[in-house]
Amino acid sequence: MYMRIIMLLSLLFIWSCQSSSDTADASQVATHTSYKADMNSKGKHIVLVSGDEEYRSEEALPQLAKILSQHHGFDCTVLYAQDPQNPGIIDPNYNANIPGMEKLEQADLMVLFTRFRALPEEQMQHFENYLLEGKPLLAIRTSTHAFNYEDKNHPFAHYSYNYDGDKADWKWGFGKRVLGETWYTHHGQHKHQSTRGIIAPEAENHPIVNGIENGAIWGATDVYGIRMPIGGDAKHILLGQTIDREGAYDETDLLYGMKESDQNIATVTQQGNQEGYNPNEPMPPIVWTKSYQLPNGKQGQSVTSTIGAATDMLDEDVRRMMVNTAYYLLNIEVPEKANVDLVGQYSPSAFQFHDDGHWEKKSLKVE
Repeated sequence: MYMRIIMLLSLLFIWSCQSSSDTADASQVATHTSYKADMNSKGKHIVLVSGDEEYRSEEALPQLAKILSQHHGFDCTVLYAQDPQNPGIIDPNYNANIPGMEKLEQADLMVLFTRFRALPEEQMQHFENYLLEGKPLLAIRTSTHAFNYEDKNHPFAHYSYNYDGDKADWKWGFGKRVLGETWYTHHGQHKHQSTRGIIAPEAENHPIVNGIENGAIWGATDVYGIRMPIGGDAKHILLGQTIDREGAYDETDLLYGMKESDQNIATVTQQGNQEGYNPNEPMPPIVWTKSYQLPNGKQGQSVTSTIGAATDMLDEDVRRMMVNTAYYLLNIEVPEKANVDLVGQYSPSAFQFHDDGHWEKKSLKVE
């Protein structure tokens, strides 16, 4: 009898340890990554929100966070799309969950890089609360079409990129209401025409272009069409010059055969509703500033950049423009020529879509 009691107690002890271990493991699953200022902290917290299926925001934003934290003294937090059934694993194709949105409550600046998300009400409330406070926002590339709700009864359905419902002042959703434009077309031929950044005539002395020569910014991603004027107090900072690919198209190449040395300025494009037109007459803005204000909210400042895919971040001056923008939005003096050296290894993936099996196989951990 005594031995049976001992055995039973032993089994209960083992089960208790296993249960405690399982609980601890579950609680230790990383939902975000943090990058603390290495030195000379500026006492500012930047939250970078990733979640797109094509342009590898889950690669671009951690590198940007490393540059901002290690070279410039900003504390940074990066959030990622994740399937709740597989927590701690990045899954850009899962569009209904970005854990950690409550981090925005302590953010001084948000960097947004999402595409067609349909986040739950609780997460969107943190997002809207940030905007109601009038806090600054840097919106990158697909953020013009950051949200897309098929459920038209969702409390935040009016944030959808193509919204055309009862809230007339939210026509075309978050992109139009806050940034000044939503998505409606590509500007330039996808994977065949690249973009060179030309400083807008009225922005030659703007702090966002500090340390950047005219024409130095380049990215293989064609940018988005912009219907002009954007409206409100929007100011163009960079214009996008469309450049033809001079070499052969190469599906296996990181940049699909395009090179920064390409010099042929495009005179015609074969993309979407721009087909047959000269994409450089006029050149659309690819970076612009604009104030915003939600109903019953404070006025805030946004900067939108339709260039900024993970491969675009290989360009030193694209990175410098991003860092300059962070300073500008935080109302801190922008360096004359900011240090934007890459931190650690940075080998971004080509911009393209992947099926769900790719992410299951890749099993990219947040940590």
